[in-house]
Amino acid sequence: MKIIVTGGAGFIGSHIAEYLVQRGDDVTVLDNLNTGKRDNLAKISDKINFVHGDIRDYKLLEKLVNDTDGVFHEAALASVQQSFNMEDEYFDVNVNGTENILKLGKEYGFKIVYASSSSVYGNPKKIPIKESDDREPINPYAKTKLKDEYLAKKYSEMGVSIIGLRYFNVFGLRQSKEYAGVIKLFLEKIKHQMPLKINGDGLQTRDFVHIDDVVQANILAMKSDIKREFFNVGTGNSISILDLAKIIINASGSSLEPIHGPELSGDVRATEADITLIRKLLNWEPKMRLDNWLTKIISNKDFQNI
Repeated sequence: MKIIVTGGAGFIGSHIAEYLVQRGDDVTVLDNLNTGKRDNLAKISDKINFVHGDIRDYKLLEKLVNDTDGVFHEAALASVQQSFNMEDEYFDVNVNGTENILKLGKEYGFKIVYASSSSVYGNPKKIPIKESDDREPINPYAKTKLKDEYLAKKYSEMGVSIIGLRYFNVFGLRQSKEYAGVIKLFLEKIKHQMPLKINGDGLQTRDFVHIDDVVQANILAMKSDIKREFFNVGTGNSISILDLAKIIINASGSSLEPIHGPELSGDVRATEADITLIRKLLNWEPKMRLDNWLTKIISNKDFQNI
C-alpha cells in the first residue's frame, strides 16, 4: 500500500512509519520538523520518502496524496500550555491544516485515520469516559481537536472514510516534551538523581497507553471496513501522578521525595478510557503495562531516546 504519515517525524508518527516500512508499505513522511526530528526516522531513513513540508500547504499535499491509499494524520501542535499563548497558530495548524487533509480525502478518495485526543472531553462528569460522553474542552489545544472532530463528521457525511482516535496519555521511546510528557520529564529527573516535580497535588489521574498499542490501534483502524467512527485509545486503567512518581522513585532505588509546584492551567483532573467500543469493533487490546515498562527502563538504566 502507498501510505502517507503526516507528522511522521514526531513521537507517534515515527512509530507508525516504522511499522509500515517493516510491513513493506510505500511510505511518505511529511513533517515540518517544528517538534519532529529526523533522528526519529533514523532506522528507516533510506526506506521512506521524506518531505519537509507543512500540512497548511495545500498544493504540496495535493501532489503527495493524488495516488495514495491512506493517510495517517498525526501532524499537530500539541502543547497545552503553549496553546494559551499561540491560539491563532494552533487553530491554523490543527484545524486549517487538518481540513486540507479532509478536503483532499474527499477529492481523491483515500481513507484517513487521524489523531484526536482525550482532551476533547475536558473534565469528565464520570469515569471511565465513553465516546458518547460530553465533549467540553478546557484549553485552546483541546478546542482545536474538537473543531477537528466537527470537521471529520462533516466530511464523513460527504462520503470520506475517516476514523478519529482519541488518544489518552501515550508513552514510550522518543516521547517529546510537548506531547503529554510527564513520564519523560520524570525519567530525565531520576536519571540525574533530581527530585521529581509534580504540578499541583499530584492526585490528578491519567490513563497511560503504550506507543506500540497506539500503533496497532491505527493499523487496525485503517484496515477495517469502518468508514466513520471515533474511538478511545487508552487502557481502561488510570494512575495518579503522585503514584506514578512513587513507582519511578521506588524502581530507581532512590530516597528522593517528590516536590510540588503550582497546578497548570488547562490541566484536566481525571482521565480514564472506556475501551469497550474499540475492543468490540476493531478487536484491539492494549498489551503493555505502564509499571512493567517503567521498571524495565529504570532497572536497565535504558534512558536513551526516552
